[in-house]
Amino acid sequence: MSQFFEIHPDNPQARLIRQAVDILADGGVAVVPTDSSYAIVCHLDDKGAVERIQRIRQLDNRHNFTLLCRDLSEIATYARVDNTAYRLLKAYTPGPYTFLLRATAEVPRRLQHPKRKTIGIRVPDHAILKALLMEYNQPLMSTSLILPGQELPETDAYEIREKLEHQVDLVVDGGPCGVEPTTVVDLTALAPAVIRHGRGSTEGLD
Repeated sequence: MSQFFEIHPDNPQARLIRQAVDILADGGVAVVPTDSSYAIVCHLDDKGAVERIQRIRQLDNRHNFTLLCRDLSEIATYARVDNTAYRLLKAYTPGPYTFLLRATAEVPRRLQHPKRKTIGIRVPDHAILKALLMEYNQPLMSTSLILPGQELPETDAYEIREKLEHQVDLVVDGGPCGVEPTTVVDLTALAPAVIRHGRGSTEGLD
């Protein structure tokens, strides 16, 4: 049976944030709100938790997860960031963007794109998730909570609990979330390329 935390979307309760971090640090899988949609997250290098998420979403090993990072300094640990990429990251983070960057050796191999050695990275702009990442003090693995047979992410925490209460360890209710995905920007080539238009504006990126 999963735990269910109602956390204020603008002023997260520190006690509940600490409890959520304890669950994740103990190998838990959690559903959390983001600035685009609800996502399902786990510890960066927990093979068992990643496999649980793959089963919940019925994903194969080719699916690319995204790293949720606190800030730009944390990104540099896991991705190669040149001056051009840094300027763009500084301008568009935090926000509803996923940036594809070349992975460093710090990224577990199973989380990288198998051929391109890239990783998707986000710096989210949601008070609950920002507090969670600051308390956790390291990135989280994530993927949008789109259940098998559905095209759009789940939006209601109570419905999520009903559907997944025996499959995840924690559902964080931060209020309704949207269904529009992040805008995905490829920063691995000479010029940035928008490869998915989503919630974030692409002005200055196209």
